[in-house]
Amino acid sequence: MIENNISVGILGMGSCLPDKIMTNYDLEKFVDTSDEWIIERTGIKERRIADDQTATSDIALKAAESALEKAGISASELDLIIVGTATPDMMFPSTACIIQDRLKAANAAAFDLAAGCSGFVYALITGCQFIQTGLYKKVLVIGAETLSKILDWQDRNTCVLFGDGAGAAVLGEVPAGYGILGSDLGCDGSGGDLLKLPAGGSRHPASVETLTGRLHYVHMQGREVFKFATKVMGEAAVKALAKAGLEPKDVDYLIPHQANIRIIHSAAKRLKMPLNKVMINVDKYGNTSAASIPIALKEAVDQNIIKDGDIVVLVGFGAGLTWAACVMKWYEGVKPIG
Repeated sequence: MIENNISVGILGMGSCLPDKIMTNYDLEKFVDTSDEWIIERTGIKERRIADDQTATSDIALKAAESALEKAGISASELDLIIVGTATPDMMFPSTACIIQDRLKAANAAAFDLAAGCSGFVYALITGCQFIQTGLYKKVLVIGAETLSKILDWQDRNTCVLFGDGAGAAVLGEVPAGYGILGSDLGCDGSGGDLLKLPAGGSRHPASVETLTGRLHYVHMQGREVFKFATKVMGEAAVKALAKAGLEPKDVDYLIPHQANIRIIHSAAKRLKMPLNKVMINVDKYGNTSAASIPIALKEAVDQNIIKDGDIVVLVGFGAGLTWAACVMKWYEGVKPIG
């Protein structure tokens, strides 16, 4: 339970999805797979793919500009920018610094946060705390990925799963009782080898050997990650609710990480939530990693599925292995406070 007097919530959201759609039928042309096989195991029908000239910062910038417009604040009012991503433009500078410059957010500090698919919720909670302490007033949080850049298109077990996209949220003070009520962040580092990008860092710098060994692509032990996800998603959501003084029966809507339809169903079952109260768009976009939750949340808001005062749970898991859940009371104010 939050103990201080500052309530923090989302003032505006934005998203960006590349124009190019890659269907399962498109994948059949160059990968040993089928539309039926992919849908049965994942629920994915298509995904968005960024072109060769588009980097993570490009789609993140568009999502950020949309979120700022929705929130009714200028980039100059931002105090901090946090980007959750596993696919930064480069090792350094951070993608957040690139966005800070392109937004002309001259007063904002900026950094990237790496928590895999949990990245947006990790960033959301981190940004919330900066505001709760009174250090900052407005924080821009972004989840953005161009995972197509690091996929092995010869590996049918991974390349069919992922897509590109970005989602952004502007955080600020909201009326008492609204906004973020509780959260649960965690990690089991012993599972780090189950989902990783082996080369390109200090352990395995780029070399002829890492290139020929295809070590600059996503490597995943899907069966083990699936087991972890089905266990942790529901547990994390329940813990976050408990910290907010709530129970699963109090939840109006669930926004899960869009990794796999079977994992989503498992989380809904754990919370005893009917699927009409669960946002599902994995069929359209695949797994967009840190971008999946903000994209799904924005769609739910745009479709008027989520309304003022609703209790909403965001929950995801990712490389690390990490997990993250957040409970909020949705706020639809006309103007931000402060």
